[in-house]
Amino acid sequence: MSELSVRLAGDRGLLIEPSDEARLPVLLDRLRADPIDGVADLLPAARTVLLTLHRGVDPARIESRVRSLPLVTGADTAAADAADVVSVPVHYDGPDLDAAAELLDIPPDELVRRHTAARWRCAFIGFAPGFGYLRSPDAALAVPRRAQARTVVPAGAVALAGGYSAVYPRDSPGGWQLIGRTELALWDLDRPEPALLRAGTSVRFEAVGR
Repeated sequence: MSELSVRLAGDRGLLIEPSDEARLPVLLDRLRADPIDGVADLLPAARTVLLTLHRGVDPARIESRVRSLPLVTGADTAAADAADVVSVPVHYDGPDLDAAAELLDIPPDELVRRHTAARWRCAFIGFAPGFGYLRSPDAALAVPRRAQARTVVPAGAVALAGGYSAVYPRDSPGGWQLIGRTELALWDLDRPEPALLRAGTSVRFEAVGR
């Protein structure tokens, strides 16, 4: 992968940024499928992935290894997605559904159709534990945040904002457009892995009613 920006981040980090942000999921898949000796942790963000190195590891060696990683094929990506897909059943009755559809100049039913037809992928986790920023560039569902944030958004609220979709993992303030709700628990401390989503997870939304 030659079209990468690689910058030092402290004395034990490398910040990797593909020139095309659509390549980031491919890079992340390869880093996980073929772990590099000397890399202690991966932290994806919207456009970058931060590699934390073990102490004493030469960053130049890790950079050279990253740049030599082969691109995955479409078949490899499809197989990875099939093995790591979370299905989210949604009641599309959110208080902002009509307003979000109006912002997009489409009927609410078309918004639901696009939301359920798209293949979403968790780009990164942020804002709150288990809150996955889900991206689907072809969904054409980019709407702005609400002008006034809510003081409480209930756990399970399915939302849109800034080109992303998300499911609120627990009650919290929030300013996203709420289009539906799910009973699926995105964050549960009683599970071995509390967060249902991680960066790279594929998500499918399924309509179960309005």
